[in-house]
Amino acid sequence: MAEKMNVESFNLDHTKVKAPYVRLVGVTEGANGDKVYKYDIRFKQPNKEHMEMAGLHSIEHLMAENIRNHMDSVLDIGPMGCQTGFYLSVINHDNYEEILNTLEKTLHDVLEANEVPACNEVQCGWAANHSLEGAKEIAKEMLAHRNEWQEVF
Repeated sequence: MAEKMNVESFNLDHTKVKAPYVRLVGVTEGANGDKVYKYDIRFKQPNKEHMEMAGLHSIEHLMAENIRNHMDSVLDIGPMGCQTGFYLSVINHDNYEEILNTLEKTLHDVLEANEVPACNEVQCGWAANHSLEGAKEIAKEMLAHRNEWQEVF
């Protein structure tokens, strides 16, 4: 067996998972008792497919802006470097079913969007690299597999 690494996802056998899925990665408790729950939201099958950068960039903006309309406990949602998914961190919120429902609502927001928020040089570090249509395709595909999100392996 390989040596246990510090990063949880480096200890996950990426050849055994079946995307798309949403899984709890871990819980970190702070000094004052607050708990941060981190989720792996996997859109694409690792090492088989990935999100194209412009679409990934746009869905990141759309989800980051819209998820907070559905849940107050969101700390962050950010893309994985491998372009297969996102990490979602929430504070003091351990209701997995509500996480799934919030993600579903947020992806529907993506489908209804007419523009990508903060898609300009003042608010974005690579404003020329966006695709609203690409983001909608990613969201549509993820939503088509909504009934599979709880099946990781």
